[in-house]
Order: sequence, then structure tokens, then C-alpha cells
Amino acid sequence: MNRKFLVTSGAIAVLALALISAVRGLTQTDFAKIRRATAQFHRPEAARAAGYDLVPGLDNCFDNPGVGGMGYHYIDTAALDTTVDLTHPEAMVYIPSPDGLQLGAVEYIVPQDKWDGAGNTQPPMLMGMHLHLNTTLHVYVLHAWVWKTNPRGILEDWNPTVSCP
Repeated sequence: MNRKFLVTSGAIAVLALALISAVRGLTQTDFAKIRRATAQFHRPEAARAAGYDLVPGLDNCFDNPGVGGMGYHYIDTAALDTTVDLTHPEAMVYIPSPDGLQLGAVEYIVPQDKWDGAGNTQPPMLMGMHLHLNTTLHVYVLHAWVWKTNPRGILEDWNPTVSCP
């Protein structure tokens, strides 16, 4: 092999590593941390005891026929601010099952008015991932399906294997 080829290959490898680091996002280690932090909330009663609850107006099961469902969102309204904490999601998302409601996902939520009102011009981030704007509810959100597999992806909003009664 010639020297020019080796230098070019090395430069491409360094560039690729830099790109991978730049788009790192959430890793399996991060998801393991989320699972450890939320393992105590497999039942809604435990979430309620910790300050999570159904919010009037949002207390229905979220379903998008033909796309999938989310379930019931138990929200810690005291955590609805401009920060996101990997180990303290703003919502626990419970899915209907024959055995009652089961924890399926967590959701990170930042109110749009608070975030934008603070002068921020980019969406909030969590571990290198941007939350996206839910224009209907006026909140930035990021779901993590850490307790139920989502065939569309662990960070997708809608899960095609979830449906509401």
C-alpha cells in the first residue's frame, strides 16, 4: 500500500470517529440508568406515591389508530421546568395489559413556554438527543421505551404494539 492511501484512510477513520461521537445520543448504558432509576415504578401506585399522577385533560390513554399507542401518562408536574434529568423523567407511561397498567416507557417533557421564554433558540437536549416539539400540547418531549420493546425504535413516540381500550 502506498503512503497516500494510508494517510487518507487514517483521516477518514478519524473523521468517522468524530462523527460517531458527535451523534452519540443515548447509549445502552444510559438506558440501563433509566431502567434502574424507574424500576420502582412498575405499578402506577408507586408512581403516585412519588408525586406522579394523571393530569386532568391528559388523563386518557394516548392512541393513534394505524400508528400505535403510548398509554397513560403519569406526570410529575413539579418537574415541569426547563431542565431534564436522565434519572428523573417527567412522566411514567403505563400501557394497558390483562394484568392492569404496566410501565412501558418514560417521557422527558419541557414546557415550550418556559423553554422559549428563557430565550432558548434550540430544543432542549438530553445526552446529545434533541427533544422534539409536540405542537398540540406545546411541550418538548422525548420518549424512551425502556420497559416495553417498540419495533419502531426505543425513542419513538408511538408504539405499534400498544393500543388503548
